[in-house]
Amino acid sequence: MNILSIGNSFSQDAQRYIHKIARADGVDLNTHNLYIGGCSLERHHRNMLSGEREYELELNGVGTGFYVSLDEALLNRAWDVITVQQVSTGSMDYDTYQPYLNRLVEYIRECVPKAKVVIHQTWACEEGSERLHGLGYEKQIDYHNELKKAYDKAAKDIKADFIIPSGELFQKLISAGISPVHRDTFHASYGTARYAMGLLWYSMLTGRDITNNTFSDFDEPVTDEEIAKIKACVKELTK
Repeated sequence: MNILSIGNSFSQDAQRYIHKIARADGVDLNTHNLYIGGCSLERHHRNMLSGEREYELELNGVGTGFYVSLDEALLNRAWDVITVQQVSTGSMDYDTYQPYLNRLVEYIRECVPKAKVVIHQTWACEEGSERLHGLGYEKQIDYHNELKKAYDKAAKDIKADFIIPSGELFQKLISAGISPVHRDTFHASYGTARYAMGLLWYSMLTGRDITNNTFSDFDEPVTDEEIAKIKACVKELTK
């Protein structure tokens, strides 16, 4: 299975461990991320129009140092799944999605008509963070609720095959007492949160059970207790 994300650092976070999680399960799954830090749908749309090689290509959670254009990436192979997302700072405001999202997805379907188009729901900042307050929110849950509404509308408008609910997963991890899930108040923690998203994506993309998955090659420590809690949170979202 081949996955392409048209994203930014948040899809980078999500893809870090998926290939290795799949390999631990005996599954051949390769992830590719088109990386520009802080890239919005509006910028993806500009890149679509320009054809410039603006994206660093990341393969299976690792940077390659190669730069590609959007059309080069889309036409590179017969993708099974292509994910799209909004930049985190605009994720709660649907006016920032359009008309860029619709035009981008129309282009994706022209280039790769057999691929599933999937919405990657991003996540809210950490409670009390300067970024959260800078975006006009007092409480993290309010930010989350607004971004969830926006992504649900996006999925409906583009007739997405499904949503990967990473934002909802973050809320479950926080409720389960896993801390921290952010590393700088907005990106995912290198251990717990990236691992949780890897399991979520893997489960949703393949339909496989993650209960007995043995992957444990983390970039920072994740305890056995945290692994059990993370798997429980993922299973709640995928049952």
